[in-house]
Amino acid sequence: MNKKDSILLAALHLLSTRGVHDTPMSAVAKVAGTGMGTIYNYFPTKDILINEIYTYIKQQEAAVFIPFVADQPIKPQFEFYFQSIITFFNDNIVYFQFMEQLQASPIITEESKQTGITAIQPVYELIAKGQKDGFIKDIETGELLQFIGGAILSFLRNYTSANQLEKPIVSNYINMSWDAIKV
Repeated sequence: MNKKDSILLAALHLLSTRGVHDTPMSAVAKVAGTGMGTIYNYFPTKDILINEIYTYIKQQEAAVFIPFVADQPIKPQFEFYFQSIITFFNDNIVYFQFMEQLQASPIITEESKQTGITAIQPVYELIAKGQKDGFIKDIETGELLQFIGGAILSFLRNYTSANQLEKPIVSNYINMSWDAIKV
């Protein structure tokens, strides 16, 4: 692992467990096993470091969402996307902890947020097609995503810490979310 990756990994773990204000760059340097100068060569500010972690997680998240297939049924694709993101964050708890703390933070730049939007582009396409075909309520896409994201967040908060990724519970969340957005 190179120095930059060591710094990113150390910061990810510290920020996820301690939070932004309790994670000075000196603590990141110590855990990464590097000097402060090295950290500042890669990341001139803590905000830049945080945004780099955010975009890295969003890029990993993008791999979860296979391309939307317009001629396939909407509901099974919705179920797949919902299940996939739950599995992704369950398998990467530290990513979830980081995103839960910092996703809505003013530290995250518009450019980084755009990376996040790009990561879930297939979900945008699914919603648009579902609305066009009369399967999904005609509500602004951002509102629908906030609602669905809230269900996913609730699930992850309640079940990943207990390591209970049980199929009936996941299915219940998927079905409740689908029932809420379908026409």
